[in-house]
Amino acid sequence: MNKKNEELLQICIKKVAPGTELRMGIEYILQGKTGGLIVVGDSEEVLKMVNGGFYIGCSFSPAKFYELAKMDGAIILSTDGRRILYANTHLFPNPDIKTSETGTRHRTAERVAKQTDTLVISISQKRDVVTIYKGNIRYMLEEPRVVLSKANQALQTLEKYKEGLDELIFNLTVRELEDFVALFDVANVLQRSIIVQKTEKEAKRYIYELGADGRLLSMQIEELMANVNRDFENIINDYQQNQLDDSKLEMADIREKTQSLSADDLLDLSKITRILGFKTEGNLRETGVHPRGFRILSDVRRLPQSVIANLIGKFGNLKNILDANIEELSEVAGMGKIRANALYDRLKKYSEYYLYNEPYNRGGFIPGIRA
Repeated sequence: MNKKNEELLQICIKKVAPGTELRMGIEYILQGKTGGLIVVGDSEEVLKMVNGGFYIGCSFSPAKFYELAKMDGAIILSTDGRRILYANTHLFPNPDIKTSETGTRHRTAERVAKQTDTLVISISQKRDVVTIYKGNIRYMLEEPRVVLSKANQALQTLEKYKEGLDELIFNLTVRELEDFVALFDVANVLQRSIIVQKTEKEAKRYIYELGADGRLLSMQIEELMANVNRDFENIINDYQQNQLDDSKLEMADIREKTQSLSADDLLDLSKITRILGFKTEGNLRETGVHPRGFRILSDVRRLPQSVIANLIGKFGNLKNILDANIEELSEVAGMGKIRANALYDRLKKYSEYYLYNEPYNRGGFIPGIRA
């Protein structure tokens, strides 16, 4: 599923998630085993399909919704879902629109969704299945207990991958401070970061489907993902090639390219390095690279991005910044003596922490270092 459809699906799932009035009404229909066909939208194109039935025009409530669903026809809601407009109506979408469904209700639902690009919900009378349609999107909702189990499993997987990412970033930091980074190290970190971000997306889909029941899981994910996106972007900025010409990719383009990598593509680290602009075909472990310093400078001290850019613009890479004295640092635009002195001291403490601490101490938080 592409990014646009993924975002549309999230919006649709949120509208029918537990805790919403619409989901409560759907649960009533499932319990009553009446089935239903609901269109959440009152555009002109939708209303042209409406034939017969009754105009209701009342505010939405789960109880009213359930009672109206006892009739055979479709229910038309306003686009925001706050009003019930029509009930017991018949819908006549274009019969030439292809559908993979077999039941009459589901076939109508899919065709209406494709023709009007409107959210349509089909509730099976016999199978207790709720299917949502939006354009070419088709998604079958599952019971909250099943979704909760999948969400917990996804969260455990995310925790495992995140732990591995933390270790790889720790090792990359050590190598950067020693100026001994191989292209393999960079690709390895980015590979794990992409996997973590993909796993987060999957876990979030379950959380959206859980609605109000997924608040605690959502908080856990937010805590786990703290700094992941920031570190990913800083690593890209540290190592992306073609920084000074028109062939540089924007961050949004890089994100799209990395997120579109398949599971098989992710196993090939050279595909990741090519996105960064490297054309190396040999052993990535033997290809040395030098970080510009965006990530470590952002980690060590909360300097304005403009000042960090000035530092890198003057010194070129992290090694030269680490080798600079206070006087040289203070000459950079936006630094001054006070900032230069603080940055010099914190870089020293930061290096001592990573180069001389025990290797198993990889929490990422350095007492007294981060401002």
